[in-house]
Amino acid sequence: MRVMLHARLDTRLGNEAIENGTMPQAMQALMERLKPEAAYFSPSEGKRSCTFVFDMQDSSQIPAIVEPLFTALGADVEIVPVMNMDDLRKGLAAL
Repeated sequence: MRVMLHARLDTRLGNEAIENGTMPQAMQALMERLKPEAAYFSPSEGKRSCTFVFDMQDSSQIPAIVEPLFTALGADVEIVPVMNMDDLRKGLAAL
C-alpha cells in the first residue's frame, strides 16, 4: 500500500544530530529502508521535517520504520495511506 510518512524532528535532537554528523546517516538509512518514490525535506510547524511516499508491504513494518525517528531524532511521526491519480481513478471506477 502506498503511504506517506511525515516526521517533524525535535529541534534539540536535530541540532545535536547535525553537530555530531549523524543527521546525514540517519536520513540515508531511512531512504535505503523505505526506497521512497518521493522524498522531501522542509520546515513544518517551525521544525525540521521530512516527508516520504513509499510502498509499505505490511503494517508490521511500522516499528522498524518509526522507532529510529523516535529514538534518534525525537520525531513526531504520522503515516497515512495515499493515492496517486491512477489509484484514485481505479477507486472511483469501483463505485
